[in-house]
Amino acid sequence: MNAHTNPVPVTVIGLGNMGAALASALLDRGHPTTVWNRTPQKAEALVERGARLAATPADAVAASPVVLACVLDDAALREILDPLAESGALTGKSLVNLTSTSPEGADEMSAWAGAHGIGHLDGGIMTTPEGVGNPELMFLYSGSAEVFATYRPVLAALGGPIHLGTEPGLASLYDTALLGLMWATFTGWLHGAAMTGADGTRAEDFTAVALRWLNGAVAGFLTRYAGQVDAGHYPGDDATVDVQIATIGHLIHAAADRGVDNALPELLKATMERAAAAGHGGDSYASVIEVLRGGAADKR
Repeated sequence: MNAHTNPVPVTVIGLGNMGAALASALLDRGHPTTVWNRTPQKAEALVERGARLAATPADAVAASPVVLACVLDDAALREILDPLAESGALTGKSLVNLTSTSPEGADEMSAWAGAHGIGHLDGGIMTTPEGVGNPELMFLYSGSAEVFATYRPVLAALGGPIHLGTEPGLASLYDTALLGLMWATFTGWLHGAAMTGADGTRAEDFTAVALRWLNGAVAGFLTRYAGQVDAGHYPGDDATVDVQIATIGHLIHAAADRGVDNALPELLKATMERAAAAGHGGDSYASVIEVLRGGAADKR
């Protein structure tokens, strides 16, 4: 089948804000799209655009070889799909689960799918509904390489698809890890905006400089430190943990003078000090991972 001249029919189960965005992106790319939701009224705008509203979950999965699911949680998904699996309605079909879950939940869903003859991919959506359909934004997948390859045109309609590997929980693991990175970055940026804003700098002006810093020097450090983390060797040939401890003291002092809350930098300083106490004071900042892993050995 030529995916460009004969787009694959797709079923979308769950029409919250994200599920509706998924269905909309599929319609934009010409995929015959069947939708089902507990509240049928949520499908009205999609039906006006050409989607087919299924009366039941069984009707929905019968319409397409691949089912995209995006519901509240694992329990809600299993409540919908268990009867279909038991009846054989899903046997031979492929399930792309875009419901938020844990790595362990993805493993359980993969085992459940395999026991019922269902192809399975777990997915992590690395955008808000407004970004769905943008090829520059990431959708992470893990699980069956065959399902990923077969339905790549479907997945590409949603955003930039990345297959992380066949371990089912990888997409969820990356998803949660990247969210942690996002929140830490957001909070550090807001702390900086609060500090500079106290002296009259607009957040937009601070952000222009911050982005240049992040995209240049900070990105370079991440790339360098990734190799050190993988090697378990942290040469302190740029800036050591001891130097960073001294430097963050200036941040804490400047923020305190401006009445800015210092909970985040105090936490960072305490983590650095734990690394130094474990013998990593002369190592690069990447050595802090040994503390985060909970297994830092005393190097002294």
